[in-house]
Parts: sequence; structure tokens; C-alpha cells
Amino acid sequence: MQQILKQTIVGKHLLRNFMRTMIGRRTNAHDTAIYMIWIIILLIITLGVFLPGMWVKHVMEKYGQPADRYRKQGSGGELARHLLDSHGLGDVLVEETAVGDHYDPTAKAVRLTPTNYSGYSLTAVTVAAHEVGHAIQDSRGESLFLARQKLVKAAMAGERLAGIMLMATPIILLLTRLPQAGALTIVIGVVSMALSTLVHLITLPVEFDASYGKALPLLEKGEYLHDGDLKHAEKILKAAALTYVAASLTSLLNLGRWVAVLRR
Repeated sequence: MQQILKQTIVGKHLLRNFMRTMIGRRTNAHDTAIYMIWIIILLIITLGVFLPGMWVKHVMEKYGQPADRYRKQGSGGELARHLLDSHGLGDVLVEETAVGDHYDPTAKAVRLTPTNYSGYSLTAVTVAAHEVGHAIQDSRGESLFLARQKLVKAAMAGERLAGIMLMATPIILLLTRLPQAGALTIVIGVVSMALSTLVHLITLPVEFDASYGKALPLLEKGEYLHDGDLKHAEKILKAAALTYVAASLTSLLNLGRWVAVLRR
């Protein structure tokens, strides 16, 4: 939930800066049509950034009640442990975390927020199954999952490089007094940031597979859920996957903003 709120705040910040960048450009008759296109694109991106996050938050909170629905069956953490053991993944840890539900392939650990780790709601057990789905992807060496992990490392390095290059642009311009040097610096920064966008795009099919290709069959075949809960669990699994849609669009918005700066 913290990740969703963070993406919403970042998205609002980027959108505001992007609008300032576009408004700050000099206009002429030829630019009118271009601005109209940008406005339409911005409206679409705005809806794409904010609506998925709001819907995800609504679904998670809705099925977080009643909080003791699966008390007899076990908590989210207990279900995760059971599912991992039943798939021969006894070496994978199940841990509580405060930084958001996720699977850490480096530490080989499924990490759940306190609400889902110790909780007995439908949301808790369903999110636990989703994260176990990532552990199964890792254990099978699935290509998209492995590709995402490699790109994550490259993107982290790329983002650091982008930050350094973008901050260095004024200094380079001051020292060289060559506009081309500054433009080159921004181009390098934008390309580095594009790696982050690529990671988010690859993340989407990985997340949907963890939800529908792994977690849903686990819950259905194992008959872990009460009668009638499976259809609601599908909504939660969709929400778990769509968490990254807002992140993808926010990343695209940030990239678009710097491309607009470069065009100036």
C-alpha cells in the first residue's frame, strides 16, 4: 500500500513538472496542434497513473475485511510457508517487512507487510500466494523473470548515472560554453532513465503470470479458499499485478518530461 501511495505522489509531481515544461515553451500557430495532442496524451497518462493505484487500494482494503476470515486456515505468512514447502522450496524464507509485499530473489525470501504476514483476511492469503508465484518463477528459471532481474540491476545503475549526468549539465555548460555538450549530457541521462521504463514494461507480464499463471491455480487446486471467494481473489490478484501499471506510466511520464526538455 505504501508503494501505491508513493507512486501516486511521484506521478503528481512529475505531471506538474511536465506541464510546467510544456507551458514554458514559446508558442506559435504551428505549435497549437502539437499542444492539443500533448494535452490529450497528458489526460490519458493522468488517468492511467492515478486510476489503477486508486483501484488497487480500494480492492486491497475491501477484501482486507473481515480481518479474521481465514483464522482457522492460517495467516498469509503461514500459507506462504505451506505453499513454498509443497513445491520443494523449503530454502525460501518467509519474512515480515515494512517496505511492501515482494519476493527478493537475491535473499530467496518472500516478504509480506505486517497486515498480510500476520493477517487472516482474503487479501492477506491471496497476496501471499502471489508472492509465492514469483518464488516459483525464480525456481524454474523462467526467462522473463530472469530478464527482469538483470534489467533491474542495469536500471539501478542507469538511474544513478542519469541523476549524475542531469545534475552535471549546468556545470558542463558553464565550463565548456558549448550547448552541444549540455544536450549530449541530457541525452545520456534520458537514455539511462529509459532503462527504468523498460524494466517496468517487462515487469507487467511477469506480474500477471505470478497472479494468473501461478497463484490462482494454487489457490483453486488446493481449495484453500472458502466457497465463493475465488472470484474475489481474482480481483485481488489483478490488483497485485496492476500495482506496476501506475509505476510504468509514471516512468514514461518522467521520460517524456525530459524528452520535452531536450527538444527545447
